[in-house]
Amino acid sequence: MIDKSVALEFEKPIIELEERIASLQASAQDGKMDFSAELRVLEQKCQDLKNEIYGSLKPWQRIQLARHPRRPYTLDYVKAIFNDFIELHGDRAFGDDKAMVCGFAVLDGNPVAVLGQQKGRNIQENLERNFASAHPEGYRKAMRIMKLAEKFKRPIVTFIDTQGAYPGIAAEERGQAEAIARNLRDMSDLKVPVVSIVIGEGGSGGALGIGIANRLLMLENSYYSVISPEGCAAILFRDASKAKEAAEALKITASDLHKAGVVDEIIPEPLGGAHNDPAATAGSMKSILLRHLAELSKMSENKLRDDRYSKYRNIGVFHETAAVKDEHKKRKSKTSPQK
Repeated sequence: MIDKSVALEFEKPIIELEERIASLQASAQDGKMDFSAELRVLEQKCQDLKNEIYGSLKPWQRIQLARHPRRPYTLDYVKAIFNDFIELHGDRAFGDDKAMVCGFAVLDGNPVAVLGQQKGRNIQENLERNFASAHPEGYRKAMRIMKLAEKFKRPIVTFIDTQGAYPGIAAEERGQAEAIARNLRDMSDLKVPVVSIVIGEGGSGGALGIGIANRLLMLENSYYSVISPEGCAAILFRDASKAKEAAEALKITASDLHKAGVVDEIIPEPLGGAHNDPAATAGSMKSILLRHLAELSKMSENKLRDDRYSKYRNIGVFHETAAVKDEHKKRKSKTSPQK
């Protein structure tokens, strides 16, 4: 049953049916009346309703699921998928950022580097983790671990789950933009396989700072965007309450990004979201992750870098107008040697 305390607006019809079923089940336990036929009808109706609602989710509804407070976070997947995880701390320059979790683990007998943003389950944890919005030292710590992985020839797995890097004054003073930019540059040149998985929110440069990968995977109900729908609505519509319309326009869901060629594969989630069956979600994620790592492990160091480079060069399309084409021809004729 859906927990009413954390239920989303579009899940209310399902909750009403589940409550009717629970009421009938309680009455049937008295043994005075047989409600088995009614229960079968209601249970089938409830299942059909779930299939209908969860099978046709709008972008804003998927974003709500991506932010669900019961959704599994990075450390939940690390525990479910990997063995012998050892967390490493600090960027060797300023301090340790708890918004970014980094370390080494074992995946089906093979050592790998694992890192990702980590949210908290309550206010205290979120304050400690800074709501998964890392400071510059978080990105420098992540790069330090990735360089270690490259040195010892270990594949890298990153979990993306942040609304964005922390935009505070202290973060800017310590070089937030430079830290992320350095990660973009250095990740593109890594000589080991890199697989990134968007498990919830993938916002702006905060996501890209650990997301330059050979393979980018997304959970079915996650999003990946240059800006949050609220931020987009505030800028374009001058009204943050129009986030739903912005979510439609941004095309930031897993299916939209897969069609656009940004995402390599979508990891399916159980009906209603990953929080309804974390073990099944982790199982699907592990099998897909192993398959991609097996493919990438066959590539040479140069091939891995070329593969990563071509992946990002081939994203997006552009069209040249006739005027631009004519201008290119004029410039070419001016620069070509005279006979």
